Amino acid sequence: MGMTLTEKILAKASGKSYVSPGENIWVNADLLMTHDVCGPGTIGIFKKEFGNDAKVWDREKIVLIPDHYIFTKDARANRNVDILRDFAKEQDIKYFYDITDLSNFKANPDYKGVCHVALAQEGHTRPGEVLFGTDSHTCNAGAFGQFATGIGNTDAAFVMGTGKLLIKVPASMKFVFDGEMPPYLLAKDLILHVIGDISVSGANYRALEISGEAISKLTMEERMTLCNMAIEAGGKNGVIAPDQTTFDYVRSRTDKPFESLYADADAPYYYVKHYDVSKLEPVVAKPHSPDNRALVREVTDVKIDRVYIGSCTGGKTEDFYHAAKLLKGQQVKVPTYLVPATQKVYNDLFSIKIDGLTLSEIFLQAGCIEPASPSCAACLGGPQDTFGRVNEAEVCVSTTNRNFPGRMGNKQAQIYLASPYTAAASALTGHITDPRDFL
Repeated sequence: MGMTLTEKILAKASGKSYVSPGENIWVNADLLMTHDVCGPGTIGIFKKEFGNDAKVWDREKIVLIPDHYIFTKDARANRNVDILRDFAKEQDIKYFYDITDLSNFKANPDYKGVCHVALAQEGHTRPGEVLFGTDSHTCNAGAFGQFATGIGNTDAAFVMGTGKLLIKVPASMKFVFDGEMPPYLLAKDLILHVIGDISVSGANYRALEISGEAISKLTMEERMTLCNMAIEAGGKNGVIAPDQTTFDYVRSRTDKPFESLYADADAPYYYVKHYDVSKLEPVVAKPHSPDNRALVREVTDVKIDRVYIGSCTGGKTEDFYHAAKLLKGQQVKVPTYLVPATQKVYNDLFSIKIDGLTLSEIFLQAGCIEPASPSCAACLGGPQDTFGRVNEAEVCVSTTNRNFPGRMGNKQAQIYLASPYTAAASALTGHITDPRDFL
């Protein structure tokens, strides 16, 4: 009997010729990522269990990325970054993307921004490898054909000291997207359809293997959106088999060797679901759960107070390009917040053009708020002074990944998750709007 893609990767990482769902195995990590929210806790446990003078298992396989609560005057948030900095210096960590000047992020050449997007842009996400990260959206990197999953501080501290982790092999669920993508659909619509179908617990501790003709035509950034929200279905990881699109992206960013792996033709799956993308429509996730799906045309009576475009899920270059394409020559009717995921994305806003105008010029001419410093910003609420934080009981259409009560700030706020197209269309009308009205 064959193995799924996730099983193939875990078998290789555990030194076994075959693994099966439910089996407990020791897995060798290729990379450990932690950030300013979970890094201090992970470091504290590492020192407690391995000793104050202990050295990490491999200084070149740990990535420290401050990204969550950065541009704030909150002393505790600032202290978290200081702890990362001290540890990076103590351990001589090779990949520490530091920030010291909070008043001008551009003055920090090492600062990147949101960890999941930065990992990809810096060449840390490679086919066939195992990535552990202290963030639930670490599954983002599954778009590159690797096993990537979020873990807690205790597990991360163990990996930090040993390079290994004991995990249970997840069963795999297969989602096949065939057909031609309509011009009004984006990857965010596809993954919201999946979560709406199976619920936020439908893939609990299972791998979401995503494939099909439509997927093979997606860019890497769109594939990242799909795998990023595997966790919103309860998934252990999401994964897409690597192809030439993957190789071109990865090889342009790193010269490190990697081995691509693929599912066997006779691999057994826990669940298989087929979609014809040509028959799908734009959707949103209504408050207060990512699986509370509705067709956009069913909720056009909902008036909104603001739009938020950003996060690891919806703050990549292509997300802004899609939004700008729809906003060009129009005027927004509600405050529209723009938060680039990384410094590279921010720079792209000022260099990539549509009909002679940069994306930034299009946004500003449309009346959007000036693009903010790259970070997670209001996706996870944050301190009161976080840019874009929903501090009042407002209605917001957002390209982020979660809409639980209080996720973006105020517990009474209502967050509608949507694609960049739907977010931009809604900004133009002041109510939830089908992007087909403008495309």
